[in-house]
Amino acid sequence: MSHTAIWTVRESALPLARQLARALDATLYQPWQQPDDNARQQFAAVFHQHRQWVLLMASGIAVRYLDGLPQSKLTDPAVVVLDEAARFAIPLLSGHEGGANALAYHVARLTGATPAITTATEALKPLTLGIGCRRGKSAEAIEQAVLQALAGRSLSDVREVATIDLKADESGLLEFCARHALPLRVIARSDVAARGWTGQPSTWVQQNVGVDGVCEPCALIASPRGRLLVPKMAREGVTVAVVEDGFDDFGAGE
Repeated sequence: MSHTAIWTVRESALPLARQLARALDATLYQPWQQPDDNARQQFAAVFHQHRQWVLLMASGIAVRYLDGLPQSKLTDPAVVVLDEAARFAIPLLSGHEGGANALAYHVARLTGATPAITTATEALKPLTLGIGCRRGKSAEAIEQAVLQALAGRSLSDVREVATIDLKADESGLLEFCARHALPLRVIARSDVAARGWTGQPSTWVQQNVGVDGVCEPCALIASPRGRLLVPKMAREGVTVAVVEDGFDDFGAGE
Protein backbone atom coordinates (compact mmCIF):
# COMPACT_ATOMS: atom_id res chain seq x y z
CA MET A 1 0.00 0.00 0.00
CA SER A 2 1.45 3.34 -1.06
CA HIS A 3 2.29 6.00 1.51
CA THR A 4 0.48 8.60 -0.63
CA ALA A 5 -2.88 8.42 -2.39
CA ILE A 6 -4.74 10.60 -4.88
CA TRP A 7 -8.52 10.75 -5.08
CA THR A 8 -10.35 12.08 -8.11
CA VAL A 9 -14.04 12.83 -8.50
CA ARG A 10 -14.17 13.44 -12.25
CA GLU A 11 -12.59 11.83 -15.27
CA SER A 12 -11.47 15.25 -16.51
CA ALA A 13 -8.90 15.34 -13.69
CA LEU A 14 -7.28 12.09 -14.79
CA PRO A 15 -4.34 13.54 -16.80
CA LEU A 16 -3.26 15.69 -13.86
CA ALA A 17 -3.91 12.86 -11.41
CA ARG A 18 -1.75 10.45 -13.38
CA GLN A 19 1.13 12.90 -13.52
CA LEU A 20 0.94 13.44 -9.77
CA ALA A 21 0.67 9.72 -9.09
CA ARG A 22 3.89 9.10 -11.01
CA ALA A 23 5.75 11.96 -9.35
CA LEU A 24 4.57 11.07 -5.84
CA ASP A 25 4.62 7.27 -6.29
CA ALA A 26 1.00 7.37 -5.18
CA THR A 27 -2.02 5.11 -5.40
CA LEU A 28 -4.62 6.63 -7.72
CA TYR A 29 -8.31 6.17 -6.93
CA GLN A 30 -10.91 6.66 -9.67
CA PRO A 31 -14.30 6.06 -7.97
CA TRP A 32 -16.23 7.42 -10.94
CA GLN A 33 -15.37 4.16 -12.72
CA GLN A 34 -17.88 2.43 -10.43
CA PRO A 35 -20.84 4.83 -10.64
CA ASP A 36 -23.16 2.51 -8.74
CA ASP A 37 -20.97 2.57 -5.62
CA ASN A 38 -21.05 5.30 -2.97
CA ALA A 39 -17.80 7.24 -3.48
CA ARG A 40 -17.77 8.74 0.02
CA GLN A 41 -18.12 5.30 1.58
CA GLN A 42 -15.27 4.05 -0.60
CA PHE A 43 -13.12 6.95 0.56
CA ALA A 44 -13.94 6.37 4.22
CA ALA A 45 -12.96 2.70 3.88
CA VAL A 46 -9.43 3.51 2.66
CA PHE A 47 -8.82 6.88 4.33
CA HIS A 48 -6.62 5.57 7.16
CA GLN A 49 -4.73 3.17 4.90
CA HIS A 50 -2.55 6.01 3.58
CA ARG A 51 -0.50 8.67 5.37
CA GLN A 52 -0.93 11.37 2.75
CA TRP A 53 -3.82 12.33 0.48
CA VAL A 54 -4.12 14.67 -2.48
CA LEU A 55 -7.81 15.30 -3.16
CA LEU A 56 -8.39 16.56 -6.69
CA MET A 57 -11.65 18.38 -6.11
CA ALA A 58 -13.22 21.56 -4.79
CA SER A 59 -12.61 22.27 -1.11
CA GLY A 60 -16.34 22.04 -0.34
CA ILE A 61 -16.49 18.50 -1.74
CA ALA A 62 -13.39 17.61 0.26
CA VAL A 63 -14.98 18.84 3.49
CA ARG A 64 -17.99 16.60 2.89
CA TYR A 65 -15.74 13.64 2.11
CA LEU A 66 -13.84 14.15 5.36
CA ASP A 67 -16.94 14.57 7.52
CA GLY A 68 -16.62 12.30 10.56
CA LEU A 69 -13.21 10.87 9.60
CA PRO A 70 -10.63 13.06 11.43
CA GLN A 71 -9.66 11.82 14.89
CA SER A 72 -6.48 13.59 16.00
CA LYS A 73 -4.01 15.98 14.40
CA LEU A 74 -1.28 13.68 15.68
CA THR A 75 -2.57 10.60 13.84
CA ASP A 76 -4.78 11.79 10.97
CA PRO A 77 -3.40 11.47 7.45
CA ALA A 78 -2.18 14.64 5.79
CA VAL A 79 -4.75 15.97 3.34
CA VAL A 80 -4.10 18.48 0.56
CA VAL A 81 -6.87 19.73 -1.71
CA LEU A 82 -5.85 20.62 -5.27
CA ASP A 83 -8.34 22.08 -7.72
CA GLU A 84 -8.44 20.51 -11.16
CA ALA A 85 -6.87 23.60 -12.73
CA ALA A 86 -3.92 23.23 -10.32
CA ARG A 87 -4.23 26.81 -9.09
CA PHE A 88 -4.08 26.22 -5.33
CA ALA A 89 -2.69 23.46 -3.14
CA ILE A 90 -4.47 23.73 0.21
CA PRO A 91 -3.46 21.74 3.31
CA LEU A 92 -6.83 20.89 4.81
CA LEU A 93 -5.91 18.39 7.52
CA SER A 94 -2.77 17.68 9.60
CA GLY A 95 -0.95 20.62 8.08
CA HIS A 96 1.92 20.90 10.51
CA GLU A 97 2.06 17.68 12.50
CA GLY A 98 1.02 15.36 9.68
CA GLY A 99 3.06 16.99 6.94
CA ALA A 100 0.25 18.40 4.78
CA ASN A 101 2.03 21.76 4.55
CA ALA A 102 5.15 20.11 3.17
CA LEU A 103 3.02 18.03 0.81
CA ALA A 104 1.27 21.18 -0.41
CA TYR A 105 4.61 22.78 -1.26
CA HIS A 106 5.69 19.58 -3.03
CA VAL A 107 2.47 19.45 -5.05
CA ALA A 108 2.83 23.15 -5.83
CA ARG A 109 6.35 22.65 -7.17
CA LEU A 110 5.13 19.80 -9.36
CA THR A 111 2.10 21.61 -10.77
CA GLY A 112 2.79 25.33 -10.56
CA ALA A 113 0.02 25.80 -7.99
CA THR A 114 0.16 28.31 -5.16
CA PRO A 115 0.51 26.68 -1.72
CA ALA A 116 -2.14 28.12 0.61
CA ILE A 117 -0.72 27.62 4.12
CA THR A 118 -2.94 28.71 7.02
CA THR A 119 -1.47 27.08 10.14
CA ALA A 120 -0.38 29.53 12.84
CA THR A 121 3.07 27.99 13.31
CA GLU A 122 4.04 29.02 9.78
CA ALA A 123 1.88 32.16 9.47
CA LEU A 124 3.55 33.84 12.43
CA LYS A 125 6.94 33.73 10.76
CA PRO A 126 7.38 37.15 9.14
CA LEU A 127 10.23 36.68 6.67
CA THR A 128 10.39 35.35 3.13
CA LEU A 129 13.71 34.75 1.38
CA GLY A 130 14.12 35.17 -2.35
CA ILE A 131 17.15 33.25 -3.56
CA GLY A 132 18.89 33.03 -6.90
CA CYS A 133 22.17 31.29 -7.60
CA ARG A 134 24.55 30.18 -10.29
CA ARG A 135 24.28 26.52 -11.24
CA GLY A 136 26.08 24.16 -8.88
CA LYS A 137 26.38 26.42 -5.84
CA SER A 138 26.63 24.40 -2.64
CA ALA A 139 24.23 24.44 0.29
CA GLU A 140 27.04 25.91 2.37
CA ALA A 141 27.54 28.82 -0.04
CA ILE A 142 23.81 29.50 -0.07
CA GLU A 143 23.65 29.35 3.72
CA GLN A 144 26.49 31.83 4.12
CA ALA A 145 24.79 34.26 1.74
CA VAL A 146 21.49 33.90 3.58
CA LEU A 147 23.05 34.48 7.00
CA GLN A 148 24.79 37.58 5.70
CA ALA A 149 21.52 38.91 4.31
CA LEU A 150 19.65 38.18 7.53
CA ALA A 151 22.25 40.21 9.44
CA GLY A 152 21.49 38.66 12.80
CA ARG A 153 17.85 37.78 12.23
CA SER A 154 17.18 34.11 12.91
CA LEU A 155 16.40 31.50 10.29
CA SER A 156 13.54 30.52 12.59
CA ASP A 157 11.82 33.76 11.50
CA VAL A 158 11.75 32.58 7.87
CA ARG A 159 8.45 31.19 6.61
CA GLU A 160 9.55 30.09 3.16
CA VAL A 161 12.15 30.38 0.43
CA ALA A 162 11.12 31.50 -3.06
CA THR A 163 13.00 31.02 -6.30
CA ILE A 164 12.38 30.89 -10.04
CA ASP A 165 11.22 27.68 -11.71
CA LEU A 166 14.57 27.21 -13.47
CA LYS A 167 16.09 26.60 -10.04
CA ALA A 168 13.47 24.12 -8.85
CA ASP A 169 15.96 21.24 -9.07
CA GLU A 170 19.05 23.11 -7.89
CA SER A 171 20.66 20.57 -5.54
CA GLY A 172 22.41 23.06 -3.28
CA LEU A 173 19.24 25.07 -2.80
CA LEU A 174 17.19 21.96 -2.11
CA GLU A 175 19.78 20.76 0.41
CA PHE A 176 19.83 24.14 2.15
CA CYS A 177 16.04 24.16 2.47
CA ALA A 178 15.94 20.56 3.70
CA ARG A 179 18.69 21.19 6.24
CA HIS A 180 16.68 24.01 7.84
CA ALA A 181 13.19 22.59 7.22
CA LEU A 182 12.30 25.55 5.01
CA PRO A 183 9.63 25.03 2.34
CA LEU A 184 10.69 25.98 -1.17
CA ARG A 185 8.18 27.88 -3.27
CA VAL A 186 8.84 27.90 -7.00
CA ILE A 187 7.68 30.91 -9.02
CA ALA A 188 7.05 30.56 -12.76
CA ARG A 189 9.44 32.56 -14.94
CA SER A 190 6.47 34.24 -16.66
CA ASP A 191 5.23 35.49 -13.26
CA VAL A 192 8.69 36.79 -12.36
CA ALA A 193 8.89 38.61 -15.70
CA ALA A 194 5.40 40.05 -15.20
CA ARG A 195 6.26 41.33 -11.71
CA GLY A 196 7.96 44.22 -13.51
CA TRP A 197 10.02 45.48 -10.61
CA THR A 198 13.49 44.85 -9.34
CA GLY A 199 15.90 47.18 -7.59
CA GLN A 200 18.94 46.62 -9.79
CA PRO A 201 18.33 44.67 -13.01
CA SER A 202 21.03 42.12 -13.66
CA THR A 203 22.53 41.94 -17.14
CA TRP A 204 23.70 38.36 -16.49
CA VAL A 205 20.22 37.27 -15.38
CA GLN A 206 18.61 39.05 -18.34
CA GLN A 207 20.92 37.25 -20.76
CA ASN A 208 20.79 33.82 -19.13
CA VAL A 209 17.31 33.64 -17.57
CA GLY A 210 15.30 36.21 -19.50
CA VAL A 211 14.11 38.26 -16.52
CA ASP A 212 15.49 41.37 -14.80
CA GLY A 213 16.15 39.62 -11.52
CA VAL A 214 15.27 36.59 -9.43
CA CYS A 215 15.59 37.02 -5.68
CA GLU A 216 13.67 40.30 -5.21
CA PRO A 217 10.64 39.57 -7.43
CA CYS A 218 10.36 35.99 -6.18
CA ALA A 219 10.32 37.10 -2.55
CA LEU A 220 7.79 39.85 -3.26
CA ILE A 221 5.49 37.54 -5.20
CA ALA A 222 5.60 35.01 -2.35
CA SER A 223 4.79 37.77 0.18
CA PRO A 224 2.48 40.16 -1.72
CA ARG A 225 1.86 42.49 1.23
CA GLY A 226 5.47 42.41 2.33
CA ARG A 227 8.10 45.12 2.19
CA LEU A 228 11.62 44.67 0.92
CA LEU A 229 13.65 44.50 4.12
CA VAL A 230 16.95 43.59 2.44
CA PRO A 231 17.33 44.34 -1.28
CA LYS A 232 19.31 41.99 -3.47
CA MET A 233 22.56 41.05 -1.77
CA ALA A 234 25.11 39.10 -3.82
CA ARG A 235 27.77 36.81 -2.41
CA GLU A 236 29.89 34.46 -4.49
CA GLY A 237 27.27 33.60 -7.08
CA VAL A 238 24.30 33.61 -4.72
CA THR A 239 21.75 36.42 -4.48
CA VAL A 240 19.38 36.85 -1.56
CA ALA A 241 16.55 39.28 -0.85
CA VAL A 242 14.56 39.41 2.38
CA VAL A 243 10.92 40.48 2.51
CA GLU A 244 9.03 41.07 5.76
CA ASP A 245 5.26 40.74 6.00
CA GLY A 246 3.47 44.03 6.51
CA PHE A 247 -0.16 44.65 7.41
CA ASP A 248 -0.04 48.37 8.28
CA ASP A 249 -1.91 49.27 5.10
CA PHE A 250 -4.29 46.34 5.13
CA GLY A 251 -7.66 47.52 3.87
CA ALA A 252 -6.33 50.93 2.85
CA GLY A 253 -8.29 52.56 0.07
CA GLU A 254 -11.60 50.91 0.88
